[in-house]
Amino acid sequence: MIRVEGVGKTFAQRGRAGYTALEDIDFEIGKGEFVSILGPSGCGKSTLLNLVAGLERADHGRVEANGKEVTAPGPDRIVVFQDHALYPWLTVLENVAFGLKQKGIKKKERRERAMEQIRAVHLGKFADRYPHELSGGMKQRVAIARALVMDPEILLMDEPFAALDEQTRLLLHKELEQIWLNTRKTILFITHNIREAVILSDRVLVMSTRPGKIKKEFRVQAARPREPGDSLLHHIESQIMDTLAAELEKVAKEEYGNDYTLEKSPLSHSTANNLGDGI
Repeated sequence: MIRVEGVGKTFAQRGRAGYTALEDIDFEIGKGEFVSILGPSGCGKSTLLNLVAGLERADHGRVEANGKEVTAPGPDRIVVFQDHALYPWLTVLENVAFGLKQKGIKKKERRERAMEQIRAVHLGKFADRYPHELSGGMKQRVAIARALVMDPEILLMDEPFAALDEQTRLLLHKELEQIWLNTRKTILFITHNIREAVILSDRVLVMSTRPGKIKKEFRVQAARPREPGDSLLHHIESQIMDTLAAELEKVAKEEYGNDYTLEKSPLSHSTANNLGDGI
């Protein structure tokens, strides 16, 4: 479904040598898998998602989706960004149906399809509301419904819950997991949050600091629907944190100098397990 082979990406910098964001990236995601990518800030996670989305082109290597090389955005791949990017002058229903309208779908059909997805994210009572009348979590649900109504084979999610409070985030974890169980879309999910990655994913790919590489893969073979208190999930979180400790120290030393030493215990017991806590 998604194949990334030997991918590298370097960005030009005025007056300085190029900035290498990604180097020798290799991984595959099978049809219907939920895979998360996490790593320190600046490791190239979002750049990698943009390459799969076709929003950027790799300098080296090859990116494939559904057996075809990715050279541009396509209807088989829809992105949900951290910013919901809803049209403020359109209602929830109109926002969700917007893509269908652009495709020329007749009004009755696009309303039916849009309402189906709006109900799937539990916003049926809010279909006639405008974005300014919604909470942050509701806006992200609308963004997810807008993506799903287009029926993409691949859903690309770039830290969609990062700006939300912890309670809302936990609620949306449950809703996204249920949507995935119902639709079996292939999902590539970018996050800084270890717990989020473990609760949602079949596999977690951990990246090193820049230039970003895949450092290690973790399989999450826990029963679904997942429960946050599952001891297996906590064990995997701890393993991921141990793997990332050296990478976080590299990031800290870049900012604070070589005399900085990462203290393990505050990070290991962080409530949210957000990468960078304690730095």
